[in-house]
Amino acid sequence: MADPTSTASAAGTEWITVPTPDGPMRVYTARPAGPADRAVIVLQEAFGVNDHIQDITRRYAARGFLAVAPDLFHRNGVGTLDYQQHAEAMPLIGAIGADAIVTDVGAVLAYLGTTENIPVSRAAIHGFCFGGRAAFTAATAIPGLGATVVFYGPGIAAGPHAVLDRAKFIDAPMLLHVGAEDPTIPAEQVAAIDNALTEAGVTFDSYVYAGAGHAFACDARPHMYHPQPAQLAWQRTHEFLDRHLPAGA
Repeated sequence: MADPTSTASAAGTEWITVPTPDGPMRVYTARPAGPADRAVIVLQEAFGVNDHIQDITRRYAARGFLAVAPDLFHRNGVGTLDYQQHAEAMPLIGAIGADAIVTDVGAVLAYLGTTENIPVSRAAIHGFCFGGRAAFTAATAIPGLGATVVFYGPGIAAGPHAVLDRAKFIDAPMLLHVGAEDPTIPAEQVAAIDNALTEAGVTFDSYVYAGAGHAFACDARPHMYHPQPAQLAWQRTHEFLDRHLPAGA
């Protein structure tokens, strides 16, 4: 299971369509059993809004959030890829730059505000892998977010879409999780991110998990999954979001 601390299920799920300046975007939506006054935007790995990302979205709904996962591949129509299609996924995510990410997250936030009556301040962004980079990127450009969570997001500190120079614009609290054995986010990049956030005055917590590699919380990939650090990362994430986006606030 994606979140070992979840004990309930989502009340209902559906695909909705949200307009963006670059065309319509499908968004997987999971609703809690009761009215929701807070939301989590779940940003996909490099493989689309697949079963794993949908599962995480449902688990957030089980905890009382309206949870939504936008299809960031909507411009090319790919949908999802198998985890074995890593080579095919790389150019797809490489083509999604900062402007596209901000456009898509902004469109979801507009939907949440106008249709669900959930303001930006009551919304968090939680991204995994490529989605972790996307979550960090969105936080540098969208003011007033309730919180941002990054699970092993490569490309934040180095590469064609690096955004550390924009860290000074982040005003939402941030939580970051990285595996110590993750080759896509070496220790010097972890340090660079921490230093940039510190210099920018961002409220953040950053955790490095010994013995864990990339995608250590993805139980859909058993050869990469590490249950103990995954459970600890999820526990810290739930505590972080409940602190910054308390239910009924």
